[in-house]
Amino acid sequence: MSTVSKAIRPCVALLVAVVFLSARAQFFGGGWSHRSSEIRDPELIREQEEMKKALAPGFSEDVFTFARLKFQGERNFRFGGGRLWDDDAPQADLSLTYRLHQVTSLKVRPGLNFIDITTKDLADYPFVYVAAAGRMVLDDAEVAALRTYLLNGGFLMVDDFWGDEQWHHFYEQIKRIFPDREPVALALDHRIFHTVFDFKQQPQIPSVGAFLRDGQSYDPGWPYFEKNHDPHYYAIYDDQQRMLAIICHNNHYGDGWEHETDDHTYFDRFSEPQAYPMFINILVYAMTH
Repeated sequence: MSTVSKAIRPCVALLVAVVFLSARAQFFGGGWSHRSSEIRDPELIREQEEMKKALAPGFSEDVFTFARLKFQGERNFRFGGGRLWDDDAPQADLSLTYRLHQVTSLKVRPGLNFIDITTKDLADYPFVYVAAAGRMVLDDAEVAALRTYLLNGGFLMVDDFWGDEQWHHFYEQIKRIFPDREPVALALDHRIFHTVFDFKQQPQIPSVGAFLRDGQSYDPGWPYFEKNHDPHYYAIYDDQQRMLAIICHNNHYGDGWEHETDDHTYFDRFSEPQAYPMFINILVYAMTH
């Protein structure tokens, strides 16, 4: 059994047992409130300490870790402007992990986990996240490391890219990892949209600036001639039909986590009912299939 597969096992039973019990009531039952956007540093310190205290002695490694991949970025503006691998970090990562701690019984590693795309580093993290996917550039060693990681039990969530050109750029990179595998479009009836939270339409989280400026649920300004501006979800599967990756095109989950305190309308429309619940769906599905 691979290192990644072994790392997944302590999380699976915990996820199944507790996320179903607590998350739905907390999100849709009014069990939480807006976090303060004021005096952020002391609040972040308090949240991190709260998460540390929740970990049982001797079991600090048997927890969920949100890991973000580092990579080189394409510099052309049409592939995502100024966004890079650390788009929305650190606040998105800290908000997401604290919310998981707060509204589920899941034990979550505090702090930040920015990792290089190497076989050694990836082996410690069964779930990894990519932001600004439309700008990602991988070298040959990173391509090989990601292929090995995903085929040996790892899972990849891809986020934060819009329009035709960014899709084509990302597609070129993912095809280097899996030349013989195609991204498969996910329809609304796929189980991942209903694992914990039952979505009636596919979630779409716009960048907060685009929403506050234009009131749209997508980011205008990118070319949408081949693919419209609706959300597009794709999966990549192995030969046993295990999902290796979920690709969230025309979405910006990172902003839904990072900017939850910027505007009540954005929080009420995107962060609370979509960005956090859909991440829980993805996480539970990935760890139990």
